[in-house]
Amino acid sequence: MQSKQLSGPKPGVPSQRFLDVAEIRDDIVIMRDGTLRSVLLVSSINFSLKSVDEQNAIVQAYMQFLNGLDYPIQVVIQSRRMNIDNYMRQLDESEKTLTSDLLKRQIHDYKDFVVQLVKLGDIMQKRFYVVVPLNPATDKGTVQKGFTQRLSEIFSPTIVGKLTEERFQKLQFDLSLRVNQIIGGLSSMSLNAVALDTQSLIEMLYTVYNPELFETQRMTDISKLQLE
Repeated sequence: MQSKQLSGPKPGVPSQRFLDVAEIRDDIVIMRDGTLRSVLLVSSINFSLKSVDEQNAIVQAYMQFLNGLDYPIQVVIQSRRMNIDNYMRQLDESEKTLTSDLLKRQIHDYKDFVVQLVKLGDIMQKRFYVVVPLNPATDKGTVQKGFTQRLSEIFSPTIVGKLTEERFQKLQFDLSLRVNQIIGGLSSMSLNAVALDTQSLIEMLYTVYNPELFETQRMTDISKLQLE
């Protein structure tokens, strides 16, 4: 026999098994049910500042854009605290090239001001995403599933491993056609869109599932990670 104190608590079920995402591969999110997703980062426009004619043109373009789709899309708006890491790195590089002590002190004071402004002002930024799906089984987007079927997929091994490289390349091509269609439709409304790469997808999901942790532990570039 073994005491409870020596045996210790049994490890629980990893939380990763409850996530819908199985893998991120070649700029594509592969879900546990085998469906694929591409995510587009979309710019924004100030609709209220447009003239009446411009507003009507945008609405008509939006209606045509939706009517031209034969598969579902998802629009996601994400609010997060403004990330000024890249801007601060640029200031650090500029400070290193200066020879004037006065300019160096001014940049140093300016960096402190920006940090305090973002922190005290609680400045947020919004990002707009469009999620483009592909279902290999139907090619008509995602399939509505019952609770029992979705629950069985969570506790069953993922089917991602069944995707051969040839099959994945074909699905990737089909999904890219949809992505190009979405980008073209958004451009008719003066909206710019770009597909997220693997690093951006990982960072986006990292912020979604770890909103508080992201503020203190930034994501590492995946090219710098060593996988065993």
